[in-house]
Amino acid sequence: MVANSELSGRSYLKQEHQMLNNQFVTNYKDTKLMTTNKRSYKLLPGKIFRMPTYFGPSTGPRQGPGGKTFEEENKEWPKQTEWAVSFLTNKEQLFALCPESFMPFGEPIVTVSLTDMRGIPWLAGRGYKMLGVSFDVVFEGEEDKAAGPFLTVLWENLADPILSGREELGFSKIYCELPDPWEFNGTTRFAASWLGYTFLNMEFTNMKSVPEKKPPSSLSLGSDLQLGMLHYKYMPRTGDLDTADVAYPVLTPADNSNVKVTQLLEGSGTIKFHEAQWEDMPTQYMIVNALAALEVKEYRGATIRHYQGSKDLSDQKILR
Repeated sequence: MVANSELSGRSYLKQEHQMLNNQFVTNYKDTKLMTTNKRSYKLLPGKIFRMPTYFGPSTGPRQGPGGKTFEEENKEWPKQTEWAVSFLTNKEQLFALCPESFMPFGEPIVTVSLTDMRGIPWLAGRGYKMLGVSFDVVFEGEEDKAAGPFLTVLWENLADPILSGREELGFSKIYCELPDPWEFNGTTRFAASWLGYTFLNMEFTNMKSVPEKKPPSSLSLGSDLQLGMLHYKYMPRTGDLDTADVAYPVLTPADNSNVKVTQLLEGSGTIKFHEAQWEDMPTQYMIVNALAALEVKEYRGATIRHYQGSKDLSDQKILR
């Protein structure tokens, strides 16, 4: 009985194998025929694609339905509020965070900013929040020279801008939870967390409305200096993960005529990064711990900025 059962089982498996083989051959012939007839999809020139590519061109900040842009909508939207706290730290600690050809510039001041965006055109009126950490640097490459805030990390609470920002622009974007602030007795408080672990707290007090301040139009580093926000784009190579598939500095040019500040407030603020264990934030603990280790020599004030308008960042450029 056992022998007969084994023979029966082997016969069944042989039949299954033959059936799958025949199905593969049939599918292969059909696929080859479709390829010969040039019916497979292609990446269209002039269109933006992100994975998965085979469903057609992607929509996002720089390409809407049918390939439209949001140039007109961006003149008024989104409505944004930015809370920012700055502190003085050690230049040596900031230098350790700089990629090759980057160097801290001016006083070693770190700015932690949280921005709430509402009515985003490319999201059909929806919004999200982002939390960034930056400090001023100068970049000197073989061809380009640039200066401005270096965005070391940008947390966001929505996957769509993280994907498009990392792949298309080279922003160092990752995910976290950013709940709404809570206000009580003149103090505004924020918290940032990752799957329940709170890694940052911010507080704002004594915020008073002040006239808008225009940023300096140039820095005394030469006429060929490009101004804007700096980033470093990096992607590992599939199958050779300790090798870079993409690795280069990127600049977001400072020009943005659509932005209109409607109110500016200044006051006092504090921030606290909470050191994490691997178990708390398995993929981000090294980032949080490096920021928690920055010495806070003194706080340099806090701002709340209400403004509207944006650009789609299609002017993003690689620095060489």
